[in-house]
Amino acid sequence: MNGSSFGPRLTSDGVAFRLWAPAAKRVDVLLDGVVHEMQRDADGWFTREIAGIGASARYRFLIDGATEVPDPASSFQPDDISGQSEVIDHKSYVWRATDWRGRPWEDAIFFETHVGTFTPEGTCRAMIGKLDHLVATGITALELMPVADFPGRWNWGYDGALWYAPDSSYGHPDDLKALIDEAHLRGLMVFLDVVYNHFGPEGNYLNLYAPPFFSPAQTPWGNAIDYRVPEVRKFAADNALHWLRTYRFDGLRLDAVHAIETAEDLLLRDISITAGALARSSGRHIHLVLENDDNRASLLDPLIDPPAGKYRAQWNDDYHHAWHVLLTGEKFGYYQDYQPPLPHLVRALESGFAYQGEPSAHRDNALRGEPSGHLPPAAFVNFIQNHDQIGNRALGDRLAAPAAAIDAALAITLLAPMVPMLFMGEEWGAATPFPFFCDFQGDLAEAVRKGRRREYAKAYEAYGGDVPDPIDRATFTSAKLDWQELQSADGQQRYGLVRKLLALRRQHIVPHLRSAAFGEASYEADGTLFASWTLDGHLLTLTANLSSEPSAKETPRGEHMIWGEPGVFAPWGVCWTMEPL
Repeated sequence: MNGSSFGPRLTSDGVAFRLWAPAAKRVDVLLDGVVHEMQRDADGWFTREIAGIGASARYRFLIDGATEVPDPASSFQPDDISGQSEVIDHKSYVWRATDWRGRPWEDAIFFETHVGTFTPEGTCRAMIGKLDHLVATGITALELMPVADFPGRWNWGYDGALWYAPDSSYGHPDDLKALIDEAHLRGLMVFLDVVYNHFGPEGNYLNLYAPPFFSPAQTPWGNAIDYRVPEVRKFAADNALHWLRTYRFDGLRLDAVHAIETAEDLLLRDISITAGALARSSGRHIHLVLENDDNRASLLDPLIDPPAGKYRAQWNDDYHHAWHVLLTGEKFGYYQDYQPPLPHLVRALESGFAYQGEPSAHRDNALRGEPSGHLPPAAFVNFIQNHDQIGNRALGDRLAAPAAAIDAALAITLLAPMVPMLFMGEEWGAATPFPFFCDFQGDLAEAVRKGRRREYAKAYEAYGGDVPDPIDRATFTSAKLDWQELQSADGQQRYGLVRKLLALRRQHIVPHLRSAAFGEASYEADGTLFASWTLDGHLLTLTANLSSEPSAKETPRGEHMIWGEPGVFAPWGVCWTMEPL
């Protein structure tokens, strides 16, 4: 048996169980009330092969005769996070999209979703019925918020404690595979958001039997995961491989890697190399994306295919924050760093990050970021809304601004050579909120309530009982998309705009992205913005009036206009041209 792997393995006549428990003296497998003692090796691995059982067998581990725990690499938890683990035969699923090898990175147009609120049913199977809508919209990459098993019936997903098991509230593992399979049959890539910076606050028993998983360093969620330890690093790298190989996800988005306190670079390199090896052996396109508040350009390389230690792109919060301040005028929290907004938006358009080593007032003037203008534009995933920027507000309210201003932001975001992303419902201007929700119980639930009240004290003063209780089922239910909004006049107008912009992106931008490079950008006091990029022998130019007043300037004229209206720039007017160099 490979002692460095995690989780059960089906054999010719049974199941081989394994657990790394270096602090345990004895570990048993509990099956139908029968105790099966496991054998320990010198490195702390406990193993036991049991004949006569197979897929669907349910089991737990008994640590030192005292504490029953789920398998940390469980494939499925049908009775929630602290229940029995179930053996899954991952090879039994019959894939239909057998010829699927993915799509190149430059094709990516992301659509971020939460499985539990995307449809009324909140399941993977139900999502299949909406895939044709995504294709018709022009989406090429469906991105799922984390699905790893979390406590309770609803959760954003960032409280997952059993990283290998899709949460049972979304269905059986085969249901997740069916969603991915059906997406591939329609030409859609599927990405998964994964969390390697912490374990959730409930359902994680690793400290009991494998304390080397954690270091003394502290994070907002407790002791940091210690990726200096090879077994711990492999647990995460194998998990990435599990989603990419077993479920055939086309890529992963790694959540908040700046919050990884130990051996961040070692972990990120191991995951990238592991994914690259799978891509080479399978002939598939596999893409890895970071969320990283540190703006480390040195981790990014969208052109090397397959991955070989680096990452395709990073979610560009700078781009979002500049737009948010411009559209709303908000100045609290991290938005204080984007005053005035136009210089930051211009910098994001001309070289990727707005912060490339400058002091951040929000971070006590700590220097933030690395120079990024040498990178291709495809190293940045740009958006004007996502789950964080909506949900991390007291009311979970979506972007509120005049329709013309949001239309302008979309016309720029969806046609710029950076990789665009929409949040579910944004394509029709959904009004559905996306507040923070979880289904914790007891002291943990109360701690979350108190924590939210502290974080949003001013909002509680202003809105009182209107601030949603994160534990209340009604808060979760309120986040479910209202698909009827799509049929409204406003919904159809916004949806038509998004479809048209994405069609133009496919026609004019995508074919030239492989060789795209940043150019120049500038702005004027009246709100006029200019930016340009070189794309495969072409000059792509943006001119926009980002103000609520008409401009004295006229839009560029000629046969090379791909978006805009000839004449005087209207308020929030946007014009794109593309001409040969």
